[in-house]
This record gives sequence, C-alpha cells and structure tokens, in this order.
Amino acid sequence: MTRWFPFVPERRLAAAVAAAAALWLLPAPVGPAAGAAALGVLALLLAAEFVRLPTGRTLTVAREAPASVGLGDTVELTYRVTNPTGTPVSARLRDLLPACVEGGLGERTVQVPARGVLTLPVPLRGLTRAEAPLGPVGARLTTALGLLGARVRVAPPDTIRVVPSMSGVRRFRLLALQHRLDAAGVRTLRRRGEGQGFAGLREYAVGDDPRHIDWKASAKRAKLITREFTIERSQTVLTLIDAGRGMTQLAGEFPRFEHALSSAMILTDIAAAAGDRVGTLVFDDGIRAFVPAQRSHGALQAIREAVVPVTASPREPDYASAFRFLAAHQRKRALVVLFTDVLGVRASKALLAHVARSAERHLALVVALRNDPLHALAVPGAVTSASGLFAHAAAAELLESREEALERMRRAGAIVLDVSPSVMTASVVNRYLELKARGAL
Repeated sequence: MTRWFPFVPERRLAAAVAAAAALWLLPAPVGPAAGAAALGVLALLLAAEFVRLPTGRTLTVAREAPASVGLGDTVELTYRVTNPTGTPVSARLRDLLPACVEGGLGERTVQVPARGVLTLPVPLRGLTRAEAPLGPVGARLTTALGLLGARVRVAPPDTIRVVPSMSGVRRFRLLALQHRLDAAGVRTLRRRGEGQGFAGLREYAVGDDPRHIDWKASAKRAKLITREFTIERSQTVLTLIDAGRGMTQLAGEFPRFEHALSSAMILTDIAAAAGDRVGTLVFDDGIRAFVPAQRSHGALQAIREAVVPVTASPREPDYASAFRFLAAHQRKRALVVLFTDVLGVRASKALLAHVARSAERHLALVVALRNDPLHALAVPGAVTSASGLFAHAAAAELLESREEALERMRRAGAIVLDVSPSVMTASVVNRYLELKARGAL
C-alpha cells in the first residue's frame, strides 16, 4: 500500500476558518478576542482529528478478484475495507478499471465502523477479450468532524483475463443433465438398432418409443419413465474458425467471431462428452491457433487456452493455407466444422475450391454466418424511400450471389448451415447430433 500526501482540508474546515475570520471584524476588543478563541478551538479540533483520522498505515483497502471472466459474463469483485481504529470513518472509494471490463466501484461513499470490516461486493462484466491489470483503488477518509481528509491509494498486483465465455457450455451441460436440451432448441435424436448403450432414465415424452418404457421405474415414481440410449461410436470433430475481416463485423454487442467461437466451444464440449476426439484451428491470413484432435477431459480447456489471445483481424482469410495445414495435420477422416462468412461466388472462390477438395476426405460442415441487417434490408416491405429501393436491390443481389455460393458448396458434397449468429449454436449442435445418429462419418 502506498500513500499520497496523507491529509487534505475538507470544505467544512474552509467554512470554519471563514467563520472564525469573520469574528475579527467585530469591534475591538470583542472581535479579536472572539476570533482568536475561535481559531484556538479550531486548532484543537484539527489536532484531535489529526490524531484520530486513520491513514494508509492503519486503515487497509483490499480487493479480491477472480482470475478470469467470460466475455459478456458477469462475476463478482469484492472490496474489503478494514478499520482497526476506534473511530468510525466515511470512505469515498474509487477504482480505475481497464477498458476490457465494465462495472467495479466507480465512485462510492461507504461508512466503515470503528474496529470493523466492511465487505463490498460489486459486479464486473467482460467487454473485450484481453488480459490487463485491474488498476489502483483510491480512498478519501473523513471522520464525523469532517475537517480533515486522509487520501489513501492501493495498487494491488491482481490482473483480469477476459476469456471466451463458458456460460453457454455450462448451460448446455445443465440442460443435458436435466434432459431438457429441447429448451435450447436442440432436438433429441435416437437411432434404432444394435450398438446402443443404456444412458439413463427420464420422464416419458410424446413421440418416445413405448418399448423403451421402464415399467418398474414408472411404478415407483407414479409416472411414465423411459430409458435413454447412446450410440457407441467415436469420431473426430475438428472446428475451423475464420478470424478474418468478415468476422470483425458486429452481430449485436459482440463481433461475429465471438459468436462463432462460443458455438465452437459448446460443440466441442458436447462432442467430447460423447467420446469424440476434438480439436480446433483458428486462421486469418495465417494460422492463429491450433489444437490437434484429442480425446481427454482437458481438451476443452486446452482449446480455450489456445484461443484466448486470438481476436478477429482486418486481414483477408487465407483458406488455401488453412486447408493445407488441415490436410497435413489431420489425415484421418473427420467431421470438419467451418465457421465463416460467405459473401458471394467471386469472393468465396478460394473457399469453394478448398471445401470441395476437403469434402473428398472429410465430412465438411460449413456454418455460414448470416448478416442479419443485410437480410432485413432485402425484405421487400423494408423499402420506404427511393434511396431505400437502391439499398434493397443491392442487398438482394448480394444475398442471391451468396446463396449461389452456398449451393455450389452443397453440390460439392459439403453440408451447409446458413444461420444467424443469434441461433447458430442450437443449429450446429442439432446437425452434429443428426450426423452422429446416422453414423454419417
């Protein structure tokens, strides 16, 4: 803990000095005597407050912060003010947080009791992925007299990392445990036949196979209970995430890249839980991050750590380099899920060629992120002016070119999802579960 110049005058002291000075204007000998007496009393009060007022050597300000916060998630910072003296203190606290987070104290006045500890929890939200020191905390302390203030500054060494959000992963895990994945838009797919393993019990739902009803469990719980089965089939799932120029555009509050990253993390977690080997490749005009396919409980954490420093860049994506790297490092057949932006036939020429070539060896799933404002502009009812008519025509032409590019990918053997970033996760997970149930790989 460090200190500034420890004591500063407060407004109340200035008012008291002005009042004492006004007494000197009274006629002699009353005025000078009263003024001197007032100044003497004020000096005694200042001496008393000087002795009683805590400083940085006595009163302590501490901060407890988590090591990381997910992008868009909110965690709790805890400030702890300890006053070991016998004097209650009013503390005006202020912190200076980095730009990658929002929240914290701001500026707040609190009352700290004598020989007491004040615990102050405040929210902290991740805004942009980065790692930065949390910054200093300042406090201005006053007592009930309010004549002097003590200024204290503490600079904890703590840092905060804003990392890809895991809240979506945790939500899907919880829904899966509660057999409520349908609440997130994920359909439960079943495959009849041999090779199924018992997974657990859940409440019977309309459309379930009556042959799977567990009558003993149903009698015990007084409602229909059905058995769930899993398909014992392992495969490799590799996510390719475009971090190029098109992914820097905002989709709501965050760039499209962050939506793709979040969906890829959730897909990775679900695939790993199903026993698949999982890995990831992030690229723009070069390889930004790579985690080879692996089957382990730490696969999701390894991928998360690898992508923490990666953000979308203004550079054009080099699909040729990315697919060459993929061919060199993933020779066995895999489900390759590519998250990217598709603008049109001409702009996506390189992507079309390499997706077609990749589809000869792997099962390619292209997740094409829609530009929602562009789709809204192409709706005929959105035209309200002459300038709007030109914008509508341009948007419609771009979307037509984009659909042609997606159709060429489908004809080349790739599976294509044309989805909005806001509903992308459920669509990707549904398609993965469908491919897994069909044994398409």
